[in-house]
Amino acid sequence: MLLPDFDFMSDSTEETSTRYVTFIGPSLKRFDLAITSTSRFYGKKLITDLQFGKTAIIGPDDLEEEGYLEHVFKLTEEEASELVQFLYFVVGTVHFTD
Repeated sequence: MLLPDFDFMSDSTEETSTRYVTFIGPSLKRFDLAITSTSRFYGKKLITDLQFGKTAIIGPDDLEEEGYLEHVFKLTEEEASELVQFLYFVVGTVHFTD
């Protein structure tokens, strides 16, 4: 089978590491997350909400952005606050690779 005239901007394969975490915060919101570490995205992590199929590329700067997690993962302010507390331990600092 031949591909139509796609204009590929990038096509690469790499080994990644994925951590699966399930926890319940004080608000009783359950979080089922897949946290993928990759050398792409300037060291940020791919955070996937497995319940709702939403994924975001997140680093420490994104955790500081007001309303960001609420918007991306469709959370209340309280739920987002709980997720931020957990993600501070996960995302660490950003490492630039080039």
